[in-house]
Amino acid sequence: LSRYAFKPITAAVEAREKALEDAIAGAKADREEAARILAEHRAQMESARNEAQKLIADGRAVGDKLRAEMIEETRAQQQDMLERARLEIGAEKTRAIAELRREAVDLAIAGASKVIEKNLDDSSNRRIVESFLSTIPAGSAKR
Repeated sequence: LSRYAFKPITAAVEAREKALEDAIAGAKADREEAARILAEHRAQMESARNEAQKLIADGRAVGDKLRAEMIEETRAQQQDMLERARLEIGAEKTRAIAELRREAVDLAIAGASKVIEKNLDDSSNRRIVESFLSTIPAGSAKR
């Protein structure tokens, strides 16, 4: 029995042991390969995360710079507009004052003409003019 049964059983057990050892060695190799691939993927993920954060930071920096430039440009335009408005207001004020003076002179002349025309015959007006003329020293009239 040992000759006919033991040898084939031993051979089958040894073959089974060898198959199990090979499977364990293969599983160990697969596990090491999976750990290596996982480490590579983690490194790639970390690199991608760092790159994304760098891109976000760069984008923010560019956005902040652009925002600051736009604010400064807007302020400069606002100052220019205010200065132009001030100049226009000053010029308009000068024109308005000159026009008012011209109108005041015209009205004074017209009023004086009317008063002189109407009241020149009035004796009290004559006395006022004569009184004024008497206060002016002789020879002080401009030539």
